[in-house]
Amino acid sequence: MPCLMVAWHAHERELRGWLIKHVEDQATAQDLLQDVFMKALRQGRGFCDIVNARAWLYEVARNTVTDHMRRRREWVDLPDDLPAGEDDAVLAVDSLASCLTRVLGELSDEDRDAITECDLNGMSQEDYARKLGLSLPGAKSRIQRARKRLRAQLTQSCQVTLDPLGQVCCFVPRT
Repeated sequence: MPCLMVAWHAHERELRGWLIKHVEDQATAQDLLQDVFMKALRQGRGFCDIVNARAWLYEVARNTVTDHMRRRREWVDLPDDLPAGEDDAVLAVDSLASCLTRVLGELSDEDRDAITECDLNGMSQEDYARKLGLSLPGAKSRIQRARKRLRAQLTQSCQVTLDPLGQVCCFVPRT
């Protein structure tokens, strides 16, 4: 694919510099650069149809950095002697979690799988698309539709109310 190689040689150094600025070290930047190249390579002859190869490569690089940052989020273990929070808050979270479990069970298998894999298990949308044999845009659409239906079901079944930022602010659990 000469068009890919021409674009890659024209933009590789610039992409590497951009990646180094956005991740913790040069080795990681090099790994991510390789991921970007592999994604471009997977486009096959379709890469030659891309109107602005530089913009496409940067978009893929940006998404690759975002996925990398999500994967490397660290969980912090809390000390055992941490004082307990208010009982009402704990009960509210437990109640919402149990409502979420019920509502997930009411969704279609397709919606439940999308939510479980991507939102609860942390699978990347790209891996989810690959797992199901879907295009990335197709998988993203499926996940967004599943989230929309979950939100509607939570609103109806648990009377969840969202604040202006889209965060859960209150709810009435279904009995």
